[in-house]
Amino acid sequence: MSDSHLTFYSPSSILALLPIFFVFFILIKRKQTKPRLNLPPGNMGWPFLGETIGYLKPYSATTIGEFMEQHIARYGTIYKSKLFGEPAIVSADAGLNRFILQNEGKLFECSYPRSIGGILGKWSMLVLVGDMHRDMRVISLNFLSHARLRTHLLRDVEKHTLLVLNSWNQNCTFSAQDEAKKFTFNLMAKHIMSMDPGEIETEQLKKEYVTFMKGVVSAPLNLPGTAYRKALKSRSTILKFIEGKMEERVKRIQEGNESLEEDDLLNWVLKHSNLSTEQILDLILSLLFAGHETSSVAIALAIYFLPGYTQAMQQLREEHSEIARAKKQAGEVELTWDDYKRMEFTHCVVNETLRLGNVVRFLHRKALKDVNYKGYDIPCGWKVLPVIAAVHLDPSLFDQPQQFNPWRWQNNGGRGSCPSKSAANSNFLPFGGGSRLCAGSELAKLEMAVFIHYLILNYHWELAETDQAFAYPFVDFPKGLPIRVQAHSLI
Repeated sequence: MSDSHLTFYSPSSILALLPIFFVFFILIKRKQTKPRLNLPPGNMGWPFLGETIGYLKPYSATTIGEFMEQHIARYGTIYKSKLFGEPAIVSADAGLNRFILQNEGKLFECSYPRSIGGILGKWSMLVLVGDMHRDMRVISLNFLSHARLRTHLLRDVEKHTLLVLNSWNQNCTFSAQDEAKKFTFNLMAKHIMSMDPGEIETEQLKKEYVTFMKGVVSAPLNLPGTAYRKALKSRSTILKFIEGKMEERVKRIQEGNESLEEDDLLNWVLKHSNLSTEQILDLILSLLFAGHETSSVAIALAIYFLPGYTQAMQQLREEHSEIARAKKQAGEVELTWDDYKRMEFTHCVVNETLRLGNVVRFLHRKALKDVNYKGYDIPCGWKVLPVIAAVHLDPSLFDQPQQFNPWRWQNNGGRGSCPSKSAANSNFLPFGGGSRLCAGSELAKLEMAVFIHYLILNYHWELAETDQAFAYPFVDFPKGLPIRVQAHSLI
């Protein structure tokens, strides 16, 4: 036997290894005594991908899709999965969704995939958390304040609505979705950077923005020829354009040559904030995105739903004819805030469109610490996905949820609905909730109501081709929602 073997088995060698054995024993013991997590039931799917492909498979926007239906039937309204490369808790539970939103920044925080931040920018309001998100939100709320809604924004919402509707030709077939996007983009471009519709630079920016949007909602593959790569290129072009506008504006401010028409977001940010150039660029880009895309989809959904519901159309005609006649008798032309508040049934239609169409299907959050909810453990660091659409289409919360029923939002519960499931329903969260409640929620509802007002007063419309809203998970009409219109006047 060699000296090396003798050394290995010597008592001194064994004593030297005792501390290692002790540490190993402690680790094993700690692992044995660590309380076992009570995770919700579920399936983690394939390695890395998990169940992401099935979760993102397109489906009718007025449903929760086959994937969600099967998982809820099998596991319940709270289940575990692996999505977007991370372990996740998926919630179709109204109580848990409210709990998540109410505890923003305490137990949970916003956590979108890196690809979203890569294309919208690291200073985008969608991906920011903490104090920086709060500061950006304050700027947005100032821009979209109640006072500004009543004056500047109401007037321009009406102006841009008429600009689009008056361009429609009789018996022509066109994309209602594209027209809604034209309306909302022009409105936001005007109020963010004082850009006028129809101008060459406005149309160029709109063209780049369409390419950018296709990439935002595409698979994040940064490869030649992909929508994502094209969107990154368009993002760069758009930011250069905005930066050029900033430089022009700074120069005019310094020279005292400001135009009264430039009472816009860009002016306010340059004068009243300490944001860097990069932060301003991402803020403006994110507001163009948020203020344009979701509102246009919601308007297209209303155009899609209404022709199938004769009684709703008739009640809208009566409501808006009465408003228009009263204005004509008073010698008034422009809509007032009082007119907007009188659109009571229209507000019901807006709510029902948002509930059934679900422009925002689910939110991205992550747990900041270990959380226990109704006996289930949500581990720190796990992704948490509150599915808003699943709650809005839950038959235990909304009577006949697949039916377009605006009357359910009337104060008395309306026909075919229970008073307990009326407008005060705390389960209705189309704009999120808590400290991240969408800053543009009131503007979106104003845009929808005013657009419906003039659409109902001036046109009959019908779907020119069979089309329907799909969730990709973003909501879109595959054919662009082709419609045919006939002009008429109700006053």
